[in-house]
Amino acid sequence: MIHLKLKCHHCGESLMDEDFEIDEHPSVKILVASNGDTGILHLSSRYGSFNKESEIDIPDGYIVKVFCPHCKDDMKSSRLCYECKAPMITFESILGGYIRFCSRWGCKKHLVEFENLESELRAFHAKYTLSPQGRVKK
Repeated sequence: MIHLKLKCHHCGESLMDEDFEIDEHPSVKILVASNGDTGILHLSSRYGSFNKESEIDIPDGYIVKVFCPHCKDDMKSSRLCYECKAPMITFESILGGYIRFCSRWGCKKHLVEFENLESELRAFHAKYTLSPQGRVKK
């Protein structure tokens, strides 16, 4: 399992919430707005997990607005989801590159983009290579 460590691509502050775990790891904490309500949304940091907990009720299919809890900047990307055409949300990985996910509540499209594929793959392999005992190094 890959657990991501993410930060705001505007201010560079960590989005990791050590005090609120999902999938037994620190969650990703963001602000969301839906139907006039604003609240905290915690996302799983495990890549491929769609587990989340929200302070506000968000109807399926609604396009949420996502903001950094530190600088309050909009995290919307200029890219659109290739599945439903909603705006993508951008997080920056602390290891390098970007994680993007669809802003439409219920859509599960997401992607990873690397700025420098060679160096970021090296960092990835250094972190997640199997030890001689067959365990992932942490």
